[in-house]
Amino acid sequence: MTRTREFDIVLFGATGFVGELTAAHLAKHSPDGVTIALAGRNATKLESVRADLPAAAREWPLITADSSDAASLAAMAERARVVITTVGPYASYGLPLVKACAEAGTDYVDLTGEVLFHRDAIDQFDAVANASGARIIPSCGYDSVPSDLGVFTLASAVREAGAGELGDTTTYASMKGGVSGGTVASMMGQVDSIKGDKDRRKIVLDKFGLSPDRDNEPSGEWKDSAAVRDDKEVGAWTAPFVMATYNTRVVRRSNALSGYAYGRNFRYREVMKVGKGIAGRATGYAVAGALGGAVAAMNVGPLRPLVKKVVPSPGEGPSEKARTEGFFKMDIRTTTTTGAKWQAIVAAQGDPGYAATCVMLGEAGLTLVLDRDACPLPEGRNGGLLTPATGLGKPYADRLVAQGFTIEAQPVA
Repeated sequence: MTRTREFDIVLFGATGFVGELTAAHLAKHSPDGVTIALAGRNATKLESVRADLPAAAREWPLITADSSDAASLAAMAERARVVITTVGPYASYGLPLVKACAEAGTDYVDLTGEVLFHRDAIDQFDAVANASGARIIPSCGYDSVPSDLGVFTLASAVREAGAGELGDTTTYASMKGGVSGGTVASMMGQVDSIKGDKDRRKIVLDKFGLSPDRDNEPSGEWKDSAAVRDDKEVGAWTAPFVMATYNTRVVRRSNALSGYAYGRNFRYREVMKVGKGIAGRATGYAVAGALGGAVAAMNVGPLRPLVKKVVPSPGEGPSEKARTEGFFKMDIRTTTTTGAKWQAIVAAQGDPGYAATCVMLGEAGLTLVLDRDACPLPEGRNGGLLTPATGLGKPYADRLVAQGFTIEAQPVA
């Protein structure tokens, strides 16, 4: 299918908080000649967002489309080479757009951290997208780019050094940033969807819930951990990481899609690094308690208003000062099949769920426009439901490094 379209990128959901930030990033960093349109359901709000962008973007066309109007989504997808969408929760609003892009042969990127949406998109549209050549790449934000590209970079470096394959691998996450109202809304939606549905619950709890070939996955994979530990590997206490139950499934999908390039003995987990000594221990138990309490509150209807009171509403976010002061760091440690110890670091300045995420999302779209031919594609595939590692790979990592991210791997002495 020809890749010639009216627009290189259509940003759908441009009037939301992350949508506006992504529009600003694209306006500042898109090379001359890249054609971009803003899309959403409210033309007046779109005009307002466009008016606040740098001068070069104030002539960007506007497209009115609604996630509940399949015809408008199909028309939008047919005009674009790439659709970037921030319209979530994706389980509620995302599948019709995935369908439109898969059928139109249009590449697609989003910010989802929702296992069930991702699984549904795979089951319903992977074959359609593979046939049309569309690269459908969910989770191109803090969910789950740092984890997915970090392990991809680590595995590539280990392989190039002749140090074997990845074995036991742990990501130690550190971050400073605000709570995303959209993420909380997605979590509540997922909690609702598994109540009384054993099959859906099984998918959420399955360590290989996003696998393309569940029956052939290796045995012995770590379970999701809720423990607080004094971890000797990093000399600090660790606690449960709220995003681990999603990120780990994306990373495992990448391993399977790449023909188990990370290794058949690859075992993966993610934890949060919280500090040393007595203070670190106390913080670890506080994090574990807060996470457990939040999950419990989401499962009890009368307590949900309390959760909503302490987090931003979907579409809202932190101040510019808070976004600037935020950061994230993913310290990924592995012992390879040859016994060598290696480490990868993925880090960036900026609130991970907002400032850093809008860079990751925007650069994912630009990678598909400018570097698509250099991007990886799993063997035997023409497109389909991919991951950041298997659909964007090193060209994407290089673009993020050019934006100030650290993405590197090296042996540990």
